[in-house]
Amino acid sequence: MTVTVPRQADSPDEPQEPTEDRRHMIRRRALTLLIIVLLIGVPAGYLVISANQSRESGKDKEEKYSATGLTPHWPSRVQRRVYQVTIPVPAYNVGYYETNNWRTSRLYVQFQTTAENLDAYLGTMGLGRNDLKPDDITIGARDQKITGWDFKGPGPWYGVVHEQKNPAPTHDIVVSMADPENPFVYVVSRTVP
Repeated sequence: MTVTVPRQADSPDEPQEPTEDRRHMIRRRALTLLIIVLLIGVPAGYLVISANQSRESGKDKEEKYSATGLTPHWPSRVQRRVYQVTIPVPAYNVGYYETNNWRTSRLYVQFQTTAENLDAYLGTMGLGRNDLKPDDITIGARDQKITGWDFKGPGPWYGVVHEQKNPAPTHDIVVSMADPENPFVYVVSRTVP
């Protein structure tokens, strides 16, 4: 047999809690829902944005390092500083490509500039136009094949090798004077780590 205990009446001394009206209940539930959305939604949104940025960054790096020829952009400032390649301003048709292995690192750079800026470029290495030798293609066949450069076109062609003591880079330079006012410069800067 089950014994039922009568319900004890509320004490008259205790204040009565008012019953929750419908508006208050809706407001409380909306506030609870907002807190849940903020606690879950904001971190989840941040993770999605972060993952997309990371994936895009990886694609950019993959594209950069999988390049197999000249990239039609300026080399980074770090690359220009390490390989001691200055590109005069203004320069047009700028392209570069970098290769690294355990023996030698190379930066291939091409650009077109004005006649005055060619003199300034050569001056940064302590050279002048009189150091350029006619019909001297100083960039070897291996480097020409890597970049796709072809020095059999209309010339005249001039070349010079700017040698420096290791670890400073050596520069093989070929200049096309097909347009004497806007010469085209090809540079292979190689350094031994």
